[in-house]
Amino acid sequence: MSNRDFAKSLIDQIPEKKLVYVIAYLQGAAIPEEMPNTETMEAFNELDNNGGHKFTGTTDDLFAELMED
Repeated sequence: MSNRDFAKSLIDQIPEKKLVYVIAYLQGAAIPEEMPNTETMEAFNELDNNGGHKFTGTTDDLFAELMED
């Protein structure tokens, strides 16, 4: 029996009132994982190589700095 067939047989054993939880999980599991875009991957690589900019301060300070650029 395949994993898919086994899962289907288990679903038949779940009480109706609990199926809502299983459905929510399955919907999340069925969504394909997204790959980060090129710009994000480059930023990850930069951080992995000890690059990037470390910020310390408040959120207001961060947004003020971002608005300067």
